[in-house]
Amino acid sequence: QVQLVESGGGLVQPGGSLRLSCAASGRIVSIYAMGWYRQAPGKQREYVARISSGGSINYADSVKGRFTISRDNARNTMYLQMNSLKSEDTAVYYCNAENVVSNPGTGGYDYWGQGTQVTVSS
Repeated sequence: QVQLVESGGGLVQPGGSLRLSCAASGRIVSIYAMGWYRQAPGKQREYVARISSGGSINYADSVKGRFTISRDNARNTMYLQMNSLKSEDTAVYYCNAENVVSNPGTGGYDYWGQGTQVTVSS
């Protein structure tokens, strides 16, 4: 079994910064890609950013230039540095791990974390 645990959420004023972390634990041979998603009250979950094991990175247009995703493959940990936060960034942020292989030669599975609340308000 694989677990994803997010941390780093909280309350911040507009224009402020937060750094989220996502740590994957359990029986892990490899993780193809990791990403961040978020869900605001009354809205569907939306994509924020993604980073592959090879370092390929993509961002949603709404966060480009403000958020930076990074990953420590050796520690199976992913980060999201969020700067210049806006009220519309308020949401629960979820960590996702794609194609996680737990046993060599077998297929992988996707996993989700429980989420961490980010609130941007004055």
